[in-house]
Amino acid sequence: MAPEKRRAAILELANQKAELTVEQIADSFGVSRETARRDLAHLDAKGLLRRVHGGALRPQTASEANMTARMEENADVKRRIATAAARLFQENDTLMIDTGSTTAFLAAALANVGRLTVITNSVTVAGKIYAGGQSRVYLIGGEFNGGTGETLGSASLDQISRFRADHAVLTIGAIDPQGGFMDYDLEEAMVARAMIQQSTRVTVVADGSKFGRIAMAKVCEFSQVDRLVTGTAPPDPFLKLLRAAGVELIVAE
Repeated sequence: MAPEKRRAAILELANQKAELTVEQIADSFGVSRETARRDLAHLDAKGLLRRVHGGALRPQTASEANMTARMEENADVKRRIATAAARLFQENDTLMIDTGSTTAFLAAALANVGRLTVITNSVTVAGKIYAGGQSRVYLIGGEFNGGTGETLGSASLDQISRFRADHAVLTIGAIDPQGGFMDYDLEEAMVARAMIQQSTRVTVVADGSKFGRIAMAKVCEFSQVDRLVTGTAPPDPFLKLLRAAGVELIVAE
């Protein structure tokens, strides 16, 4: 099993058991204890598990790395996802795009599409699209969060309700079998839900590390998403859930 898939499976196991030992991981996945420890260290560094002596504890539901760190995490994969996702849209499409590291990469790719109309609460997304010089950009107002470069709150939700779009393009913090698509921040989840409400189709862009995570705030059910663009094929339980919900899966190459 590839390391990325094994780590996603470890996260799923941690969600079920709440606490894992190095021995359990080594036995379950047929790897050495040293490999198990490296996997735990990798997941702990990303904030997905809390490493303790001899094992790890279930990931927390209300924490995520800051935007700078997220832009660096899995950057190559996110660029591949962005390139693949950009091909799904064409001139004269209207897109609502939320704030996230993967949508920031997507905005750079979309700058070359041209003649789009983009509605976003992300200053970064707005700037990258505008820099292409070919598309119209509407920046949603509201309370500004300088740490993430986004606007949030009731004013943002009100403005989103005044638009209609062909597509909502969203990042998420977690994909959980029971919870669906989730986020770590309630206000960001509310923005995503508002964009879904005002759009005809929904596309989620998310790297493979999101599978098996849990987060505090629900964004939507699997059945509310039309397409998921990711970097690697998800573990089998997620594949079955996505197929059953009618979600088109696109794996970026």
